[in-house]
Amino acid sequence: MPRRPEGPPPPPVVARVRVRFAKRGRLRFMSHRDIARTFERALRRAAVPMAYSAGFSPHPRISWLGAAPTGAASEAEYVELALAEHCDPHALRLALDAALPSGLDVLACAPATAAPLADLVDASRWRLRLPAVALDELTSAVAALLARDRVEVERATKDGHRRFDVRQAVVSMVCRAENDTCAILDVVVRHTTPAVRPDDVLTALCVVAALRLPVPPEPLRLGQGRLLEDGTVADPLMPDRDDAGRLVGRLDA
Repeated sequence: MPRRPEGPPPPPVVARVRVRFAKRGRLRFMSHRDIARTFERALRRAAVPMAYSAGFSPHPRISWLGAAPTGAASEAEYVELALAEHCDPHALRLALDAALPSGLDVLACAPATAAPLADLVDASRWRLRLPAVALDELTSAVAALLARDRVEVERATKDGHRRFDVRQAVVSMVCRAENDTCAILDVVVRHTTPAVRPDDVLTALCVVAALRLPVPPEPLRLGQGRLLEDGTVADPLMPDRDDAGRLVGRLDA
């Protein structure tokens, strides 16, 4: 017979809570694995009653969603926690935020709904700060990309080099000037496989218009969620909005 761990089985999951957190400052250079380990330590320090997996090496039941690439800041990272006890989301947010290092900041907590978290997210909104890029140069490159039906780029993945279309993932692009020597690009992209990342969008702009980036860009994810009819992205912690974005209830996070 197969071996079984001694002692009683772990407590069952009685509640699930979804957490929105930010990745700011120098902590944007943390890998997703490091962030996951940091969260597990913070959950223990905050005495969050986590539900654990069974087996000889129990681990807290945590589900991550679409982590931002290493080096990218974000105001919209999401994780779902399975709990062995019911908790007040507001109290959990305060305790977890206090246990995490500055730069990993908990913005909101809400009870999970029946819909899987992944089903509430199909797009992201990014703001790309481009130092040493002139607005007219960026505007010309954006117009060239939007005029194309297809723009392929190549990226190294764990399965080797892959070519994929960036244009079909781009929903909208808006550019403006921060000052005379820095342009800003706001872009909404659909979540695809493989995922189209900010650096892929910039590579596509280089392909179609030879856009030069003298200084490394500064990507910031402003939101991720369901793409609405008006091109905006709905926060998945507010699932009380219908597909057109109309508010049909209220969820206190």
